[in-house]
Amino acid sequence: MNLVFLCIKIFFARILDVSIGTVRTMIMVRGKMYITAILAFIEVFIWFLVAREALVTNINSVIIPISYSLGYATGTFIGTYISNNFIKSIIGVEIIVNKNQLELIDAIKKNGFAVSIIDLKGNKNGFLLCQISNKKEKKLIDIVKEYDPSAFIIVNETKYVHNGFIK
Repeated sequence: MNLVFLCIKIFFARILDVSIGTVRTMIMVRGKMYITAILAFIEVFIWFLVAREALVTNINSVIIPISYSLGYATGTFIGTYISNNFIKSIIGVEIIVNKNQLELIDAIKKNGFAVSIIDLKGNKNGFLLCQISNKKEKKLIDIVKEYDPSAFIIVNETKYVHNGFIK
């Protein structure tokens, strides 16, 4: 019974500390120092307690490292899910358009997105820049693919935007 309880405790503690660590990393990238420091403290505190208990136990079973590893993997999954779905971020979308440039620009604007246009001298292709909420990425990409399925699209995390319009 001690083995089962220990493995359950390790599994859920690892889920908690790794989820916190994943979220902390996403917040750190955005420059939030104080929240990052608090989350780092909590993450390592939980990790230390669990790792210490897992290593000093006199129970010798392969189930302990399996519980530890499964908790880590599950925590990574949950932390990534939280980061992707609940932490708002701004992304930059760069689009090189091969055709239907004017229609695409109109469609982007009609859907409430701001777009900056850079003409590529000596080239019929257009270079479009959008800064949007990560929650709107799929909608913008779908619009681009509708007007130009062969468009070259790059999506990057944006740390800071000053002025402009973000949807």
